[in-house]
Amino acid sequence: MVLPCLDEAEALPWVLARIPRGWRALVVDNGSTDGSAALAHSLGATVVREERRGFGAACHAGLLAATADIVCFCDCDASLDPSLLVDFVREVRDGEADLVLGRRRPQGRGAWPAHARAGNLALARMLRRRTGLRLHDLGPLRAARRTELLALGLTDRRSGYPLQMVVRAADAGLRVAEHDVPYLPRTGASKVTGTWRGTWHAVRDMRRVLAEPATAPTAVPSPQGAHSR
Repeated sequence: MVLPCLDEAEALPWVLARIPRGWRALVVDNGSTDGSAALAHSLGATVVREERRGFGAACHAGLLAATADIVCFCDCDASLDPSLLVDFVREVRDGEADLVLGRRRPQGRGAWPAHARAGNLALARMLRRRTGLRLHDLGPLRAARRTELLALGLTDRRSGYPLQMVVRAADAGLRVAEHDVPYLPRTGASKVTGTWRGTWHAVRDMRRVLAEPATAPTAVPSPQGAHSR
């Protein structure tokens, strides 16, 4: 399981305690200054360091470091419960879908600021026009086969990474599914959508992704001995 991390020491114990038994937690430290990397290591996670700042840079570093057949992604801020990914993995493993996404359903006040929700809705509509996918959210809780994700040739290393994954999956003919998941108030301040400015930058990155021409996927050899998620 890939967990992009930037100064999430307060949330890490909650998140790592909910990693399903037998899964490997890959905490990708993206330049934390609050001791997140050392804490994650002490809690049993594998720590991957990615010096290049950016949500996409951290996620992709985790994807490259993973060895499992099916790779999961989850934010490291305690807003989403990683144990919910068990059903996502089963769906991919059983051939019911190729990429499974969590549709965030806010639980309690402050779980999803109005400006972030508005930006997400606008992007979902643009995504529908671009790909035909009738999704409601571009949330970070997701699962797919590692080789299929690598074959997409993902290039965005900023906020557009989650959207680019979905767009290129649709272009490649992968089956995309979406399921409701509870979305809790995050621990700490958001680095992306905590402010109108952050949301604007994220929307700008994602508009750039939507403007890209369709790209054919690249063949990637299957890894051997894959066990961790």
